[in-house]
Amino acid sequence: MQSIIERIKAGALWDFHGGIHPPENKHQSSQHPVVQAGLPPELIIPVRQHAGLAGELLVKVGDKVKKGQPLTAFERGRFVPVHASSSGVISAIGQHTVAHPSGLSDLCITLIPDGEDAWCERQPQPDYWNLDRVSLLERIQGAGIAGLGGAVFPTHSKLDGHGQLTEILIINGLECEPYITTDDRLMREYANEILDGIRVLKHLLKPKLCLIGIEDNKPDAANALRQQISEEDIMVREVPTKYPSGGAKQTIELLTGRQVPKGGRAVDIGIMVLNVATVFAIKRAVMDGEPLIERIVTLTGEAFKQPGNAWVRLGTPVRWLLKRFELQPEPSQRVIMGGPMMGFTLPHAMVPVVKATNCLLAPTQAELPAPEPEQSCIRCSACADACPATLLPQELYWYSRAKEYEKAEKLNLFDCIECGACAWVCPSQIPLVQYYKIAKDDIREAREEAEKAERARLRFEAKQARFERDKAAREARHAEAAAQRRQAMAAASGEDPVAAALARIKAKQDAPHVGAEAPDNVAMAAAREARKQEALARRAAKAAELPISPATVGDGEPAPETMDPKKAAIAAAIARAKAKKTAQAEEPGVAVEASSPVVSDSEPTLDTVDPKKAAIAAAIARAKAKKAAKAEEPGVAVEASSPVVSDSEPALDTVDPKKAAIAAAIAKAKARKAAQEEAAPAAEPAPPSATSSESAPDTADPKKAAIAAAIARAKAKKAERDTISDSKMDT
Repeated sequence: MQSIIERIKAGALWDFHGGIHPPENKHQSSQHPVVQAGLPPELIIPVRQHAGLAGELLVKVGDKVKKGQPLTAFERGRFVPVHASSSGVISAIGQHTVAHPSGLSDLCITLIPDGEDAWCERQPQPDYWNLDRVSLLERIQGAGIAGLGGAVFPTHSKLDGHGQLTEILIINGLECEPYITTDDRLMREYANEILDGIRVLKHLLKPKLCLIGIEDNKPDAANALRQQISEEDIMVREVPTKYPSGGAKQTIELLTGRQVPKGGRAVDIGIMVLNVATVFAIKRAVMDGEPLIERIVTLTGEAFKQPGNAWVRLGTPVRWLLKRFELQPEPSQRVIMGGPMMGFTLPHAMVPVVKATNCLLAPTQAELPAPEPEQSCIRCSACADACPATLLPQELYWYSRAKEYEKAEKLNLFDCIECGACAWVCPSQIPLVQYYKIAKDDIREAREEAEKAERARLRFEAKQARFERDKAAREARHAEAAAQRRQAMAAASGEDPVAAALARIKAKQDAPHVGAEAPDNVAMAAAREARKQEALARRAAKAAELPISPATVGDGEPAPETMDPKKAAIAAAIARAKAKKTAQAEEPGVAVEASSPVVSDSEPTLDTVDPKKAAIAAAIARAKAKKAAKAEEPGVAVEASSPVVSDSEPALDTVDPKKAAIAAAIAKAKARKAAQEEAAPAAEPAPPSATSSESAPDTADPKKAAIAAAIARAKAKKAERDTISDSKMDT
């Protein structure tokens, strides 16, 4: 079985699916040689004229530049610089309408030529074979070369990477678009320079075969190239004229019979395709040292008085060109950049010429009528028959119109080359390509937004991870510093300071809460407690000396006016017994029995007396004493039915006299103790004569002790008054 290269050399040709045969109209501009358009008074140079990002500006307003001087920088990647098309002064840098179907603005550099047209320093390299691969690619990129067939993809990126695996190099000179003749005239007049560019590419890519594809409607161009070929591995192949044979995938299929896989590229199957104008620009860049600052543009259409082709500097305003070539406009004259199939109508004539500008078409209304109104699809399938990419244009139209882009992508929307063959044959005048372009733009925009969101998410996660690492590092540093401090303190004191502190805290928590202070603070706590006791005793003494109003009597105690005389007499007797008991306790040698009860069964111990209840009890005692004194006076009657004591106290009728006497003695002793503390306050331990039923003063509640002292003094006064009263009664 013969290989592809052998079959190609044998003269084999192939065909591709679909295609159309629109009127060519190439004779209008192909009959005249290429001329120089001249130097306009102003050049508007967009900083981005390729498929990729623009480089950073190297100039500013007011700078003087030379012809061929770079205006933007380039770096690794899809960056292509732009250059000054002539020498002059930078007059402005700002937004200006550019050559795009959207009619939007982009950053442009306005250059006012000085008329000298002086070149910057150039570095020609006619002996290109002495340059290595990297140097050649740098020269191509530095010259600002992008695909001049219409895609304007950065040429250095296309030649790099898989380009070194090229088996067949195809130079595309098919130029199938109606009206356009730039490649035809270039091959006729500059065939020798095109062959030099092919030889540079052979040195760079090392292909096994080079094919120059030309449609059979350009016989003069094919003959001019054959006359310049001296190598056996460079061949010219003429193919039948059919639109869109100039598409890269269709050219490959025509010349090699191979098909580029869906979503793939030509280099994936070992084939490299370059436009003939791009090859010419590579020759100028490498061998002559000239950047891409001008190109051939076809000016055609019946509205031009003399159509033809011209060398036009990049940045030349279209309006100036139209005047230069004597446009005779009609009312509502259209100017199309590109051909009638894939071109677009300019929004106005002040748009500049760029690297992708290969034609300016100015047709009359009779020559190229305006599109008719869109009608409903009749499902004739003519679009599918004409599609060179073997797609389903009708289905793509429905999904694109309904914005069901996922389904459109599944039908290989991005394999559409936007040739316009489907719209050309559509009987309903549906602008199918416009729907596909909008769908592609929406999908690209959605992808860009998704990529931005993903990049933002990755940046956020990286930031959080950085924060976590910093936090962990800080904690590690702090832990290390703490460990070093503990080691230093342990070395100085012989024990772990952290362990010792934790032990002290645990001991304090485990100690019983009996009012005693920790051993470390005994002296300070004792002094503080003594000061508290002294202040509380003084306040209690003052409170005991104040008269108590009847309103202070407890809720369960009757007012003095309603006390029973009999009960008052009993209370007075109890008070006298308490006074005697107190006097006996004060005599030397007399000690109170420890086993004797201090209070009655119905009374709580003084250690547990509620301060509020104790104050109420003292008030009740004083009220009883006053009541008893009034009862002894003649003519005073007391209601017998009134209750004598509160609910919380037993009735006086049932009080044991012995217990009452003992309680009175204790109260008097406590009163004397409080007086001594006021005279000489000190935190001394209680005398050993205290009974077992009383808690030691050191451990008693200071508030309770003060209240008890006040109660005791009140009881002592009451006992004295009762004694005086009894002596009167006896007499």
